[in-house]
Amino acid sequence: MSWIQVLWFLLIGVLFAGFFFLDGFDYGVGMAANTVASNEAEQEQIIHTIGPVWDANEVWLITAGGAMFASFPYWYATLFSGYYLILLAILCGLIIRGVSFEFRAKSSGKMRALWTKLLGIASAWVPFFLGVMFISMIKGMPIDASGNMHATFFDYFNWFSIVGGIALTLLTYLHGLNYISLKTVGQVRDVARNYAQALYYVLYVGLVVFALLLIFQTDFLAVHPAGTLITVLLIVIFAVLAHVATFKRNEWLAFLSSGLTMVALVAMIFVGMFPRVMISSIKGSYSLLIQNASSTNYTLTVMTIVVVIFLPIVLAYTIWAYWIFRKRIEMPAIKPAEGY
Repeated sequence: MSWIQVLWFLLIGVLFAGFFFLDGFDYGVGMAANTVASNEAEQEQIIHTIGPVWDANEVWLITAGGAMFASFPYWYATLFSGYYLILLAILCGLIIRGVSFEFRAKSSGKMRALWTKLLGIASAWVPFFLGVMFISMIKGMPIDASGNMHATFFDYFNWFSIVGGIALTLLTYLHGLNYISLKTVGQVRDVARNYAQALYYVLYVGLVVFALLLIFQTDFLAVHPAGTLITVLLIVIFAVLAHVATFKRNEWLAFLSSGLTMVALVAMIFVGMFPRVMISSIKGSYSLLIQNASSTNYTLTVMTIVVVIFLPIVLAYTIWAYWIFRKRIEMPAIKPAEGY
């Protein structure tokens, strides 16, 4: 296993972490439009907080998938074929969520309310199935010696993966609530903060259940005890820090901490899997490893050069975009947009 193979394993982890940090609050905002808002004007105010950035945030997921395809083709092949129906469900959720912004903006009355509801459903649907996918993956799937997955319904949906899906959905919802508190003024801001203050207690229960299942359903503690304990501890620390920040009305700290909670979750997954990229529940030797699932060193070297050149440009643009749209959304919200 070469250093450049490890580098690309880490880079894919960074891309998924960036996706959950940035697009995570988008999903939370979509759910909050149906739960926090008490009328259409407040729904407008909430949705306008992500109007300029939601589509750019989703590029992180596309980039992560593309990077996996180019750098670890065998990982990509096993994951995308074995999780075909799960990924199709995620894709349908992303499509519904994307078109709901446009159709909602061009509708009125009952149709507008319908698209708002679909936005909320799709915003919960996507992180739930992403959580199911990642958590069932670290539990181990029936992968044979040829890298083919022969999974049944209960390989995908079990207590561990369902708890993981619910936990990730709740994390994105809390991240969205913290973002709304950061980006709005008026009643919506206060309601979002109050919801977050209450729901973090629910999250604590979920984290305890998740940690117990992690101990008994995976080999993470046996393979990487220090790394697993550190990342789990970071998840708890960032969750508590975000919760305390909501009471102290430190909205920036609450938002950053809730985002870092999900970053720590991604770190835990990648630390526990290393040096594997897919874990076989049939036989340990059937697991896909970094060293035999990656592209050639020449391919990885060329990709690294491209990343070094273009990544700073992408990051600079992202920072600039958020800086341009840094102001809070007031009530009444901007008049109904003609698309986002």
